[in-house]
Amino acid sequence: MPRRIARRLSRILGRRGAFLASFGALWALYGFGQLVEPLPDTRGIRLLLNVMPLEAWAGCWIACGLLAVATSVLPEGRDWIGFPALLAIVVPWMLSYLVSWWPLGDNTRGWVTALIWAVAAVPVIVVAGWREPPRPKKLE
Repeated sequence: MPRRIARRLSRILGRRGAFLASFGALWALYGFGQLVEPLPDTRGIRLLLNVMPLEAWAGCWIACGLLAVATSVLPEGRDWIGFPALLAIVVPWMLSYLVSWWPLGDNTRGWVTALIWAVAAVPVIVVAGWREPPRPKKLE
């Protein structure tokens, strides 16, 4: 039974959908984590906090993640909105950490966190360009 469910889910999602579902869930969980246990050190995101409070940013993380999860079940070509949704929240986060390191100099390790978020964005860009492989024909 679980095997059949996994196969069916694999057929529904495909590779792109599985990626959108997993990264979308990760983004939503990160946002939820910011709501229940906010970052103890906010030096890296101080610029973002000048725009909106952390609770609003957490809501953005959750919304972008849930949008990616929702589009994961759509066929290739219609799932496109999930990929920019994943990038829309991670890019400001990455840039804020980078700017906190240089030129502001507030966060000596800001470049490390910026690099981590940049590396997290790379698979999003790569998978957005993937084509789903053709489905194998059923043998009778």
